[in-house]
Amino acid sequence: MIKIAVDAMGGDYAPAEIVKGAIAAARKGNVEITLVGPMDTVAAELAKYDTSQLPIHCVAAEGFIQEGENPAMAVRRNPNASVAVAARMVKEGDADGFISAGPTGAVLTSAIQYLGTVEGIKRPVMGGTIFDAAPDTTVFDCGSNVDCKPYHLLTFAIIGSVYCKKFLNIANPTIGLLNIGAEEGKGNQLTRETYRLLKKSNLNFIGNIEGNQIMSGRANVLVCDGFVGNILFKFAESIGLFKDVPGARGYNQGGGLILGINGTVRKMHGASRAPHVAATIYQAKEVIRADFIGALKSELISTTQEIKM
Repeated sequence: MIKIAVDAMGGDYAPAEIVKGAIAAARKGNVEITLVGPMDTVAAELAKYDTSQLPIHCVAAEGFIQEGENPAMAVRRNPNASVAVAARMVKEGDADGFISAGPTGAVLTSAIQYLGTVEGIKRPVMGGTIFDAAPDTTVFDCGSNVDCKPYHLLTFAIIGSVYCKKFLNIANPTIGLLNIGAEEGKGNQLTRETYRLLKKSNLNFIGNIEGNQIMSGRANVLVCDGFVGNILFKFAESIGLFKDVPGARGYNQGGGLILGINGTVRKMHGASRAPHVAATIYQAKEVIRADFIGALKSELISTTQEIKM
């Protein structure tokens, strides 16, 4: 069975909702779950359920990292915090992937520190589909990297292409560069230089995509830095407030896969409840089963060699 380490202490409703969701996932079968956290706290939650026949157990951790703490300093100061222990389990082969609803910075810092990035990836990225009305359109980056260089955006495009092939069953995803105009020379220095890189690559690059084309379906992967991507992501979330707008529910689950890490890492929304925890465990399982990381490594070699980076 695929093994998933779960940070039992991350999130607004930890550990109760995290444990409840993990048990629900374990009852569906085909996944072994390790809850990571202070043993007495997690064990007390588990004791509320009959788990005698379930593939679920605990690994001890010493406390957890709270929202507002400096993530790098917090992980360094407490290497045995729940999210750090979960990441280390993947590094040591005791888990195939880990999930957490803890602070994004702490999840990302732990992932980079203990797992590193896939060779050729300098910046991990968060992204995926963000509009219900455009289910075959993804955005990379949704906010992980604010200050980027052209090569970073090229790798975001590669990650997005593999994502679409593996999870959206799109054989040859179209790649669009989010920009303020359709012409090649439009935009700032970052977008102009990125355009040239994407044009030289073997990706299915179709050029610039303006804001009024985001949901047109022209591009399966919209490439941008995290500054632009996070504004777009938050806008998509805000659409969910307008329940009377047909097809405009937006993206409101929060969190997402952290891609480019040399291991499977899934960040959940801090307000995740048990059903979302269970669904996230299964999503992480499917990412592992699909060998996303292996496919990404192959595409990176192919694309970067093509343009002689």
